[in-house]
Amino acid sequence: MKKMLFAAIALLLAAAPAAQAQKVNEAALRSKIEKSDADIADAKKSVKAATWLNRGKAFYEAAQEPTKSLFVGVDMIMLKMAMGDPASTEEVTLLDVPYKALVYPYVTVYLRDDKVATWKQTREVMPDAVGKALEAYNKAYELDPKTADKVKAGLKQLSDYCSQLGNVGLETGEYKTSAEAYKQAYEIQSSPAYGEADPALLYYAGYLQTVNGSQDPAAFVDGAVELQKALDLGYADEEGNIYYYLYHCYYGQKDQDPANVMKAKEVLLTGIEKFLKNERILDGLMQLYTSEEGVGDPADLVTMIDKAIEENPQNIDLWFGRGRIFNALKNYDEAIASFKKVAELAPQLFEGNYCVGAFIAIKGDALNTEMNQKQYSSQAAYDADLKSVNEVYMSAIPWFEKAHEIKPEDVNTLDFLKSICFRLRDEAGMMDLYNKYNELFKQAKGE
Repeated sequence: MKKMLFAAIALLLAAAPAAQAQKVNEAALRSKIEKSDADIADAKKSVKAATWLNRGKAFYEAAQEPTKSLFVGVDMIMLKMAMGDPASTEEVTLLDVPYKALVYPYVTVYLRDDKVATWKQTREVMPDAVGKALEAYNKAYELDPKTADKVKAGLKQLSDYCSQLGNVGLETGEYKTSAEAYKQAYEIQSSPAYGEADPALLYYAGYLQTVNGSQDPAAFVDGAVELQKALDLGYADEEGNIYYYLYHCYYGQKDQDPANVMKAKEVLLTGIEKFLKNERILDGLMQLYTSEEGVGDPADLVTMIDKAIEENPQNIDLWFGRGRIFNALKNYDEAIASFKKVAELAPQLFEGNYCVGAFIAIKGDALNTEMNQKQYSSQAAYDADLKSVNEVYMSAIPWFEKAHEIKPEDVNTLDFLKSICFRLRDEAGMMDLYNKYNELFKQAKGE
């Protein structure tokens, strides 16, 4: 029986005519809007909340109709069943990623591995349909607050649609369009009937404006406004990168107003107090202190963090920050001492042990470079320096071995161990260690 049923379904599918083109009934959508225009012009109908609710729905449908069948991950067969055959198919590259582009009348859909990855809408049914839908829903709530639930449902659809626009634009490199979509999603959620708006939407908008700033410096202005507002509303992403992006937005405006350099500095200082492990913030501070006159002495950063450590000497994050600052200043001994303190405070913390080993290796690399630039007058002097450099590398091994013990699958740790052991292969036992860690490295990489 099941075989007969499946066979019947297969025959139906085979017999069904394939859709030939994207179906967007623009005439019907416009007809609804024209009817709504007439209704709001009618003195009796225009004072009814239902009239404006219907108008909001009509504009929302006009906005989302061209892309309503699109979902990330849908395969090409299902896409064509839903939207018909494209007008053309092309091979394109976006942000260095190759895609198959299916060109429809209202949208271009980008596929990777024959599945929908993203898309770009190229034609609208009605200009500013989202804005007009928002206006209509707000009017409905104004006329009758009892419609709050229905209005909120409509607003949520609008906000979700804008958030989706923002998300798909990331893959296509449409950063400005994406930023504006996220900003509009926040504006929609700020409507009286919606409740509390999510400031993360402003963060996404500001971040995208920051990225877009490399192509269009004017984007830094909007990015600064959106990121600052998100912070004022109490938002901060988990790692504190909002401070780094806001720094870029202010710093990107320094040519228009030099005062923005100090604004950038204050943002980073505020951020580093809250997110001491954030390497981006530390890198931003080091860039400012070393490239801009009048910002301050890089040693000020050390003073700042050492003062904080005096007040809270058991704070691991502070010691992490101290280590990274000294690394940026190329004071490797102090960087190593800082990370050794981290390992002392938390002996089983992988990052602490790994960082001690890594910064000892960095110190060894620096000494090795210095040694290679010297002109030696005797073999004895060369041998003495080589011994000193190798002793530095040797001292990194126990820290990496401890890190490996804590996190055996970490490929970077094994890479350091095999490389250092190979360098020291003439020392007793080092070649055996190299063979051990080289084999483990290959296993970890699946070779």
